[in-house]
Amino acid sequence: MYAIIKTGGKQYRVRQGEHLLIERLPEAEGDTVALTPLLYVDGETVLDGDALSNVSVQGTIVAHERGPKLRIVKFKPKRGYKRRNGHRQELTRIEIASIGTGSGADARAQATAAEEVDSGS
Repeated sequence: MYAIIKTGGKQYRVRQGEHLLIERLPEAEGDTVALTPLLYVDGETVLDGDALSNVSVQGTIVAHERGPKLRIVKFKPKRGYKRRNGHRQELTRIEIASIGTGSGADARAQATAAEEVDSGS
């Protein structure tokens, strides 16, 4: 059983219990986040499109990290001139807590509907 999720403009193939590095999420360490599934495969069952409304992918934030330092060295034709630029990407390490169909997605849909009703009043 696996799912294809989308986060940070990228797509990842995930299984339950896997750790992966994604672009920084605003939630705190230890929080549970709902990830957007694009495809769900369970044996011979393949769900995509509208059938994904019953699929939930939950992840737990393990840590916030920074990626490796990338150095870009630029040289000009003048003697002794060297300029260095660096960049470190802000990343979040998550563990996929659960992938499944049924009650998890229904509870999420009910919570969203309840928020809409509260904001509409």
